[in-house]
Amino acid sequence: MKVEKYDITATDSWSALKKLTRSISELRISELYAADNSRVEKYSLKCAGVYLDFSKNLVDENVRRALLDLLSESPFEEQREAMFRGYAINTTEQRPVLHTALRSDKQMLADDGLENLGTQIEAQKQHIKEVSDKIRSGNWRGSSGRQVTDVINLGIGGSDLGPRMVCEALKEFAHPSVRCHFVSNVDGELINSTLKKLDPETTLVIISSKTFTTQETLLNANTAAAWFREHLSLENPYATSHFIGVTASPENAIKLGVLEENLLEFWDWVGGRYSLWSTIGLSIAISLGYERFEKLLNGAREMDRHFRSSPADQNMPVIMALLGLWYTDFFDAESQAVIPYCQRMVEFPTYLQQLDMESNGKLVMHDGSAVNCKTGPIVWGQTGTNGQHSFFQLLHQGSHMVPVDFIGVLKDKMSSPDHHRVLLANMLAQSAALMQGKQAEESEPYRHYPGNRPSNVILMDELSPYTLGALIALYEHKVFVQGCLWNINSFDQWGVELGKVLADKLLSEESDKSDLDDSTRTLLAAVDATL
Repeated sequence: MKVEKYDITATDSWSALKKLTRSISELRISELYAADNSRVEKYSLKCAGVYLDFSKNLVDENVRRALLDLLSESPFEEQREAMFRGYAINTTEQRPVLHTALRSDKQMLADDGLENLGTQIEAQKQHIKEVSDKIRSGNWRGSSGRQVTDVINLGIGGSDLGPRMVCEALKEFAHPSVRCHFVSNVDGELINSTLKKLDPETTLVIISSKTFTTQETLLNANTAAAWFREHLSLENPYATSHFIGVTASPENAIKLGVLEENLLEFWDWVGGRYSLWSTIGLSIAISLGYERFEKLLNGAREMDRHFRSSPADQNMPVIMALLGLWYTDFFDAESQAVIPYCQRMVEFPTYLQQLDMESNGKLVMHDGSAVNCKTGPIVWGQTGTNGQHSFFQLLHQGSHMVPVDFIGVLKDKMSSPDHHRVLLANMLAQSAALMQGKQAEESEPYRHYPGNRPSNVILMDELSPYTLGALIALYEHKVFVQGCLWNINSFDQWGVELGKVLADKLLSEESDKSDLDDSTRTLLAAVDATL
């Protein structure tokens, strides 16, 4: 798909926002509340059990209108329709971007002219159901005839981060006797320590790899295969019921030895950071059950509908995207903190790091010219209240502006009322304190809290498959909108390639290393002398 030349910094609304930055900087968020007693109502939205209060932002109606004007001057609406209709908006790889199709219903797909794709997706979803049901019921047997009790998902990047995050967040619903483990790092300690605590007779390994050539995943797979070979005397462990392959390159999986009947497939247009909705989500279905996996998809689908049909000023992903861009490009905010006040969501900030930074950490626009503004922020965070006792010092009194997304869960059956009230009270207090600040006595300047620091508060009715699906889709679409505004390709990741190429060169005994820098050659020699 051809994308028209467009530079956000050359628009009239960009210039207007530059002027508004100077005037709004002289205001305090608390003054905006005082001037409008309906601010919270105007600056809040709800969809699919997810409530967003964005009233604690340094935004008035003039800024809001200018941000919406900025959106209207961008290729956003055209790009949004192109994505849902399956056009090749990943322009460097000439691929469509259809993670939304993975959770669409038949009517939505038919409306977009994607009926045939819907049939293919339905077939793979049925395969997920069959395999996960068989494992969960105890009917998937190892080579000795014993039922599987432990499943190891081997993957890296999106093949690991998404399923790992969802399984941890929704462990309330986990199968009582089938445990899921996740191994991604090539550090041998992780795979070795995981295998050490398991019984090979009752262990199943899922190799989750788009290409089935990923170095880290295949090395971990070979270590697992050697473990099965040693303990179960299997000549080719890959060609047994102990291995399942999930891939877009079935020929490579079969070449390794994985049985064709033990393969689940997806498509090359499924980006890694969007792959949990595909067969890569097999481990989710095993842990939670296929019906709950479907509810995860349903929650995302409802957010898709909201994102596609709601007007911009009432559109949750659009509003979050515009606010993020406002701080990144007009207030020089380098980073975005995401703080879930729910321990089970401990992996969520890590998941968002890939989603956001791999998508929008780009230097060039669609036409190849350099961007003229800052693009994706640095995303970081951890769970509250832990963060309050570490990095919140910087959020409150540091010299950086760091917008914060606070995420809370209203009903939590795994907690208790006394714990949960304290937890959520702390979250609300931190958001209020960042906004209000506190003036200190002249003799105690170290007690001064500047305040006027922005945050969003996101409340989920409960942490269920449905609401989590909606929350994930909310952030997916937020990232997409920002990519449209910056006119960058949010769906490739060429920045990860150079390091891989150099690693292969360092590992190859035949490669010429004379063109490497002195530091790298010296350090490599130290490594080789030790190993």
